Amino acid sequence: MQGNGEDRANDERLPADARGQGFAAPFDRRSWFDLLEAHGFAEGGRHDARGSAGGVTAWLPLRRERRGHFHGLTNWYSFAIRPLYAGEGDRTAALRALFARLRRKAARLTLYPVPDAEQAAIAAALRSAGWWVKAAPAGDRHWLDLGDMTHDGWWDGRPGALKNTVRRKGRKGIVDIQLLTAFDSGSWAAYESIYTASWKPEEGNAALLRAFAEAESARGTFRMGIARIEGIPVAAQFWTVEDGTAFIHKLAHVEDSLKASPGTLLSAALFRHVIEIDGVRRVDFGTGDDAYKRDWMNRHEPLWRLEAFNPARIAAWGAAMKVFARSRLGRE
Repeated sequence: MQGNGEDRANDERLPADARGQGFAAPFDRRSWFDLLEAHGFAEGGRHDARGSAGGVTAWLPLRRERRGHFHGLTNWYSFAIRPLYAGEGDRTAALRALFARLRRKAARLTLYPVPDAEQAAIAAALRSAGWWVKAAPAGDRHWLDLGDMTHDGWWDGRPGALKNTVRRKGRKGIVDIQLLTAFDSGSWAAYESIYTASWKPEEGNAALLRAFAEAESARGTFRMGIARIEGIPVAAQFWTVEDGTAFIHKLAHVEDSLKASPGTLLSAALFRHVIEIDGVRRVDFGTGDDAYKRDWMNRHEPLWRLEAFNPARIAAWGAAMKVFARSRLGRE
């Protein structure tokens, strides 16, 4: 659904060249937010908030949850929501200007998941712009920082049980591994059949995920692995690679295939490919604190939920009082 006329009159659409701080991610691009909007995740109306200072403009794609309450434009596939920037200049001032401008129409703002490295700066900009802010850890992120390590150096540091599993099950030759670097409808159908037969709940939005995979394939960032036993697909993973980082989006395996460890073998093959062939230095496992992620990753940090309230709007006071009931107003 398109945003309302007021939004379009006051705010231009996020430019294609806007990007976040640090390395690039698929969830920073205009195409990602356009995809969410096209698939109904901005149902109350999309609003690309912006603020400028000097030669730089800060952007933050939002959706209306209810009257006066805005949320970051995300869904369950999103690894993060963070400000994006176009141009060169004082980004801190531009972000403060964005939040000051947003106060004209918003009573409340909710941002989640906010990366640990950026939450303090975002919260500070909100407070500087006159918002009451509550920042709280909410969820986890596991990722791999390779630093100067080669694939073999990283693998040597993995838990013994994981290395033994890959070695023993790989020697048996029961599992066949296929790696793809371009979208293929037949392989995607195999992934969907595996997901349907897996332990996971029904896919949240299969059409959106497929459209995202097709778009990433067109950009050359698509990576997929399928594991088969006697020709039958039993495990699949969808990754992308960008700016020195591999992003792990979806994993699925058929429960009755677990003795052969197809998911583990597939992960090992994909890690080797993205490190040795794609040359990535980071691997991002997305949101969630699943225990198995610790076997593959060497970094762990919290994700954050930011709740901000506009003191100039009476409608924000009640919700703010509840959120700050156990803390001083506007502080942790």
